[in-house]
Amino acid sequence: MNQDFFLQSKVAAITGAAGGLGTGIAKRLAGLGASVALLEPGIERLVSLASELTDSGATVLNVACNVTDAASTRYAAAQVLSSFGRIDVLVNNAGVLARPSALESISLEDWDRSLAVNLTGALLCTASFGAAMLEAGAGSIVNIASIAAYSPNTSVAYSVSKAGLLALTRHTAVEWAPRGIRANSVSPGFIRTPLSEVHYANPDLLQLRTQATPVRRLGTVDDVAAIVGFLASPASAFINGEDIVADGGFLNTALMHVHDPAQQYGGTHQADLSAFARLGR
Repeated sequence: MNQDFFLQSKVAAITGAAGGLGTGIAKRLAGLGASVALLEPGIERLVSLASELTDSGATVLNVACNVTDAASTRYAAAQVLSSFGRIDVLVNNAGVLARPSALESISLEDWDRSLAVNLTGALLCTASFGAAMLEAGAGSIVNIASIAAYSPNTSVAYSVSKAGLLALTRHTAVEWAPRGIRANSVSPGFIRTPLSEVHYANPDLLQLRTQATPVRRLGTVDDVAAIVGFLASPASAFINGEDIVADGGFLNTALMHVHDPAQQYGGTHQADLSAFARLGR
């Protein structure tokens, strides 16, 4: 494989590293040769992952970091820089999903928490970890957004925070690219993670989401991690300010699914969305 796809001698910091996506991303970047700094508010959540990565030959640093606190993000960045002497990649992965709510009755606490973690947290980490990149004149920032940034769903706080994250990505890309730092994002669709498995215990929801996705499967952590690895690497050196949607084509299907089922997908295959009726019972 072209060496541009690898991250040897690079240092990558990943927020929310103990979560399903964070774990997959950490493993991918370590597998590409990067030393990885794993960030969580409580480092006890990182022990198992760090042990697994270390056993595989990776260099790992566990760092306590509350992404909503500016002092904490600055201290975490200083720890990474002190340990490794450089910071080449930042993955803003930490995120929370607010409870479903009607717009008129949304909890202000949920709203504030979503914006604080999903958006302000990314800003603070970008500023804190990006300082070392600006000093070095090189770096890659990858923000984990969501297809919810494009399409309303049951959590307005989540959608708005992720839409804001896309705007932050574009702004960072334009302002910092002349100084050597690229910024891009990934917007996952329906991804099976340990956190989301509770939803798929409902077979109707699993069927509905699978059939509404043209590739006819849900995404995996590896699907997202592979894109992050690419955006972090020199192989994507001319990609800046872009969002890569990883949803198996789901966002493109709205018109297809409101036509005669016999005509869907060119008449060669139709989605079985009968689960939708059962979910609405």
